[in-house]
Amino acid sequence: MRYEVKAFNLSAASENRIHDDAVARRFGFTGALVPGVEVYAYACHPAVARWGRDWLERGAAECRFQSPVYDGDQVTVEATAAATELLLEVRRGEVICATGRAWLPEDAPQPSGATCWQPPPAERPPASEASLAPGLWLGTAPFAVTAAGLGDYLAAVREQDPIYAAEGLAHPGQVLRLCNQALVQNVVLGPWIHVGSVVRNHSAARVGDVLTARARITANILRKGHKLVELDAWVLREDGAVVAQVAHTAIWQPRQAG
Repeated sequence: MRYEVKAFNLSAASENRIHDDAVARRFGFTGALVPGVEVYAYACHPAVARWGRDWLERGAAECRFQSPVYDGDQVTVEATAAATELLLEVRRGEVICATGRAWLPEDAPQPSGATCWQPPPAERPPASEASLAPGLWLGTAPFAVTAAGLGDYLAAVREQDPIYAAEGLAHPGQVLRLCNQALVQNVVLGPWIHVGSVVRNHSAARVGDVLTARARITANILRKGHKLVELDAWVLREDGAVVAQVAHTAIWQPRQAG
């Protein structure tokens, strides 16, 4: 399956200035980066086209971001069937921007491990080895899935599948965005980059749901000059029902070019 979409930078005005042209160039990029969560949103399209609501309710995916997608890029998602999964490749022209896979597990998803929620701090500390230490829990403020917000997001990611609007279902990109918020709402970050996620869906979020993320920091490491943080993140409804469990990785302090 081949799916094409024109990329759009939803985060041009965000606090993360890696989505600003001038700042991104300081780190060796040619312009502002389209957020990885939106690249993931593009990559999910073939999975939903193949498995429909079943994938939103109990499917799985992993996606690793390798090269930037820029605002206005014509992006191609290639999904190749391989046994019980789809192999995914996201490209701009001939440049591979992301790779991954999606599949529909036969077993029902089972929550693994206990979670802990706490509200974001009134005053966020600067991001550091101490404020992002392994073992700490990060919580997000409640996020309401509304019809208007869903419509805006579907338009922004140029989603062509009618299932979301027709059935009032949150888009996977909206769910994954909450994992980013676990970082943003708890520490003050400089320019930072989401580099990959492994997602297991447990249920489909709907319009009217109020969601929060709970994320435990599992690692804070230095790799090739970048400082990375790894999260075991959960997205839950108000009643405690699990929407998704995500292994989420971000560079919280990139090395600068030169």
